[in-house]
Amino acid sequence: MPEGYKNFSKTKPMKLEHFQPAIDWWNDRKEISEEGFDKAKKYSVQELAEKNYNIDLCGYPHEEEEILPPKELIQQYQEKRASLNADIDRILAEISSILGIDLENE
Repeated sequence: MPEGYKNFSKTKPMKLEHFQPAIDWWNDRKEISEEGFDKAKKYSVQELAEKNYNIDLCGYPHEEEEILPPKELIQQYQEKRASLNADIDRILAEISSILGIDLENE
């Protein structure tokens, strides 16, 4: 993202000048690595052929979604809900204690 931008919107639209770094790179393609991962990399035709012409070779880590069977997914959600409810109950009890409110007898 350009300096000062978190995202583009109607009031902060994308402008051609925002693409200048990409245009500059395109005209002088050099490999770029960030934090040990390739951001821009060059491959020879032979390297691409050896990889079965797979151009998804960026190397950036990506999250893979685990798809669970419905029964396991429901159980996981129920466990999460129980944990969240326990946290809510604990926090409400702390607040009530601080305020001197007895919620059980009201």
